[in-house]
Amino acid sequence: MKKTEFIWLDGKFMRWDEARVHVLAHALNYGTGVFEGIRVYNTPDGPAVFRLKDHVRRLLDGCKMMGIEPVFGGKKYGFDEIMEAIKETVRKNEEVDYVKPCIFLSGEEVGLNPVNVPVSMAITCIFMGAYLGNAGTEGAKLITSSWHRPDNLCSPAGSKVNGTYVASCLAKREAIRQGANEALMLNASGHVAECTGENIFLYKNGRIYTPASAESILEGITRNSVIEIARDMGYEVVEAEVSRTQLTTADEVWMTGTAAEVVPVTMIDGRPVGDGSIGEVSKRIHTMFHEVALGNVPEYGRWLDYVN
Repeated sequence: MKKTEFIWLDGKFMRWDEARVHVLAHALNYGTGVFEGIRVYNTPDGPAVFRLKDHVRRLLDGCKMMGIEPVFGGKKYGFDEIMEAIKETVRKNEEVDYVKPCIFLSGEEVGLNPVNVPVSMAITCIFMGAYLGNAGTEGAKLITSSWHRPDNLCSPAGSKVNGTYVASCLAKREAIRQGANEALMLNASGHVAECTGENIFLYKNGRIYTPASAESILEGITRNSVIEIARDMGYEVVEAEVSRTQLTTADEVWMTGTAAEVVPVTMIDGRPVGDGSIGEVSKRIHTMFHEVALGNVPEYGRWLDYVN
């Protein structure tokens, strides 16, 4: 990760090292915040934020789920104001490919009933590059984590809530310790849910499958993009329950996520996926996704919000 120069905090720009919160900030102690990760691509028409509108809608939906009013710096922010603040932050910095808005309880409070605790919003830009390194071109290795994906009875699984990602951090570290790139997380029913920060797809017998929304997954925006792109390419995409057996015996497997983009999987728990090489279907979808994100496919132009 490469740092940028300016961070937007509560309506003002400040230098990277000056953006701070108190050690008793409620979000720091209890995870009470929501965030998004959003890719920025350099297109022929300049920098463009990929599916910004959808990310901002999900951010505000997360605030509603958490009971957080988007009021910071003495001003209430709505959809349009947050959209513009994100674009303004990208414009303010150089070499940006990833932007992370976070709305969180920044007030100093001890306790589990954070009433009238002040709220802040930070917008941070970085240069991330390839989130999973060479796995995007060489294929990723997965392990099945001993940690489960938090379900809808113990957390708002469909929102990007800060505290929910503790389980993902534990699973990710477990994967790295075992020499893998990523961890597959099951849900409380033992079905395939998602990876630590990516949704998952498999291809078998001419069909593409991905866990359904009710399987305690995050309804990923890249997931949604890939479903639409794959269907437009003529593939049948089925959203359903997915078992470990289905995943292990698939012809192809790949992950999708804003940070990861589209990453093929070539090994799960020490077993090769298919013949152990990157499959043709995932290659085609990966190529098409990047052409779309780079602004080279006019039919998907509605997914790009240009910064300038």
